[in-house]
Amino acid sequence: MLDAAELQKNLNCRRFGAKVHVFDSIESTNTYARTLATTGAAEGTLVLADEQTAGRGRLGRRWVANAGENLTFSLILRPATPPDQINLLPLAIAVALAHGVRRATSLPVYCKWPNDLLLHGKKCAGILMESSLGNRGLEFVVVGIGINVNQRVFPETLRSRATSLALHTTHPLNRISVLRTVLETLEQEYDSVASNGHRSTVAAWLELAPVIGKRVSADLQGVTVHGTVIGIAPDGGLQLHTDAGDRTLFAGDVTILDMESYAPRD
Repeated sequence: MLDAAELQKNLNCRRFGAKVHVFDSIESTNTYARTLATTGAAEGTLVLADEQTAGRGRLGRRWVANAGENLTFSLILRPATPPDQINLLPLAIAVALAHGVRRATSLPVYCKWPNDLLLHGKKCAGILMESSLGNRGLEFVVVGIGINVNQRVFPETLRSRATSLALHTTHPLNRISVLRTVLETLEQEYDSVASNGHRSTVAAWLELAPVIGKRVSADLQGVTVHGTVIGIAPDGGLQLHTDAGDRTLFAGDVTILDMESYAPRD
C-alpha cells in the first residue's frame, strides 16, 4: 500500500509532497487535485492513488493501470509562466520526469513529443497537464502523471505499445522509493525553470528525444499529416517539413514511423 508518512520520511523537497492526499481508489487524481487547487491548495500538494477507476490520458483517452502495481498521482503547480511560454511547461515536466525515473532505476527512458516517456520503444509513463486561466493569467496547473512501475501484464490492445519499469529489471521496484526520487527531481528542475526561465528547456528535451530528422505521422483530430521533424519551436511546438510545406504542431497524436532508430543518446 502507498503511505504518505513513508513517502515523507526521507523526502528531500520543500514543497512537493509537503501535503499528501492518499487514496486506495479514486476516479481521477487530476479531478480531485483540480478541486483542491480551486479552493486554494498550496503549490506542491500531491494527490496519490493506488487505483484510478476513471483515469485520463491525453486526447480524452483512458489511462489503464493495474491497482497496487503502478504510480498514479497529480501535483498542483502555480507557475509564474508567461502565456507565450505555456507550451514549454509540458516539455520541462517531461524532462524532469525522465531524469527522475533514470535516477531511480538507471533505466534509459526517453521522451516522445509532447510529454510521454518511452522505454525500449514502448510507453512507460505519461503526463496530463490541465491548466486554469483567470483574469490575472495562469492560476494553477494540475500535472497528472502515470508511471507503469511493476505491471507485467497489459491488455492485448496495449501489449505492443506499453511496458513497465519492472519488465526491464530483475526484481519488482519499491513504488515509494521511485516516487520520492521523481518528486525530488521534479522540484529541483521546476525551481531551476522558475529561476532561469525556459532558456534551456528545448535543448534539454532534445537530449532525451532524438527526434530531429525522423519521419512521423500526426493525427490532428482525424486529419493525418506526414512529415519529417525539423525542430522544436522556441514556444514548444513540433516543427515538421511536409509535402505541403513546413508547419508547427501544438497538439495531436504523433507516431514515430521508424521507432527502431528512435533511441536515447546513452
